Amino acid sequence: MLEKVGKYQFMAEPFHCDFGLQLFMGHLGNHLLNAADFHSNDRGFGMIYLKTVNKAWVLSRLAIEMERMPRAYDRFWVETWVESAMRYFTNRNFAITGLDGQVYGYGRSVWAMIDTETRQPQNIMEVHNGSISDYVEREKPCPIARSSRVQMTADAPLVRTIDTYYNDVDMNGHINSVKYIEHVLDLWDLEWYKAHRLRRFEVAYVAESHQGDRLSLFREKTPNADASASEDYCIRISKDDGTEVVRSRVLFG
Repeated sequence: MLEKVGKYQFMAEPFHCDFGLQLFMGHLGNHLLNAADFHSNDRGFGMIYLKTVNKAWVLSRLAIEMERMPRAYDRFWVETWVESAMRYFTNRNFAITGLDGQVYGYGRSVWAMIDTETRQPQNIMEVHNGSISDYVEREKPCPIARSSRVQMTADAPLVRTIDTYYNDVDMNGHINSVKYIEHVLDLWDLEWYKAHRLRRFEVAYVAESHQGDRLSLFREKTPNADASASEDYCIRISKDDGTEVVRSRVLFG
């Protein structure tokens, strides 16, 4: 049996970095999701197998907290492990470290399994007789907080409305999880990022959206900000019919 913790090397490719030569949060998110995919496929409960039985993993929540970001050309490790597995949800953690062992940051995520035809939740424990349980690692620490429950008022102002296109869609046929991260972080301009460091990003996926949907992004400053954050914001993304698809929280250090 393979080890419970998977470890994968990536590089901060220069054209995936911002004006300060730091890896974009969206690209870091892609690396975390790729590591999760590699880990689950290697152990027999990943997308390669699930596709044969009309099932798929869908990301429900993601929180990433960084002390600093990898810089252009930096090679780094992403470690990932399953912290717990239940009937309909599994908790997966991440550690991002340099080749020298320096810690960049951590991530926490929650995943569900769906039937790709009905889009309904599926019992994770029915896949290979619950073999995911053999890889649960409860002892490895992940020292960041779990995702918070993002609360917003009905008066949060509309900041932007965007259209969705081909490049927004992932292999499951809905808007890519990472695209939402990029759309949220684009609510602040270049001058803001020159003066503020993105410390923590949280996103909760509430409902699916698809190519052609128009998405409205609402933002408000959090009144009870995290004591370690200089700026704390909540964001809601909704479709034209009012269906809420995403809630997010962004903390700047």
